[in-house]
Amino acid sequence: MDRPPAMFIADSLGLDFLNSVATPVDTPVDWLDDGDGLIDWLAQAKLVLPEELDALTARARPADLDEVADQARALREWFRGFVLEHAGRPLTAKALHELGPLNGILERDETFLQVGPRHGEEGLALQRTRRWRSPESLLLPIGEAMAKFVCDEDFSDVKACEGHNCTMLFADHTRRRARRWCSMAICGNRAKQAAHRDRLKSRQ
Repeated sequence: MDRPPAMFIADSLGLDFLNSVATPVDTPVDWLDDGDGLIDWLAQAKLVLPEELDALTARARPADLDEVADQARALREWFRGFVLEHAGRPLTAKALHELGPLNGILERDETFLQVGPRHGEEGLALQRTRRWRSPESLLLPIGEAMAKFVCDEDFSDVKACEGHNCTMLFADHTRRRARRWCSMAICGNRAKQAAHRDRLKSRQ
């Protein structure tokens, strides 16, 4: 399936995961609709190194990757419900009992530290590496991004785009918390055009 490039407009990878299904320009797009889509989205999100994705996909059957994409979509919709339930106010420890599905993914992780080359410059650096034992391990970096969002983001800043039919969510980090659109180039521009048409009609 031909998909447009994934959209990363939320200012948080955890919310960008929710935005991996959206209607950016009239036609709904699900970037995780199959295993290939999941691999492409992870690469665009820079959650998994290209060589690690290549090695894992070379070992996996397409049907297994499709199954993981199914799991990713189910995880996405569970997380959407959680985020929408708590958006608009600070998240408290009372929400912990709702996070079983997320913690269940995180507890599967196998990471370790290793000394390796420093990216982009000379020298060595301590790096965290993950063992990619199965296609299901592709859910681990997604779970980590979700967990960082839950723990580090102020849910008071989570907003839904005001664009007509837009389902995008974002974290509003603007100074006055005045952001209204997923993207000024898409929904913001449409709103301006609609307002302009309305003004012209009112003058007639």
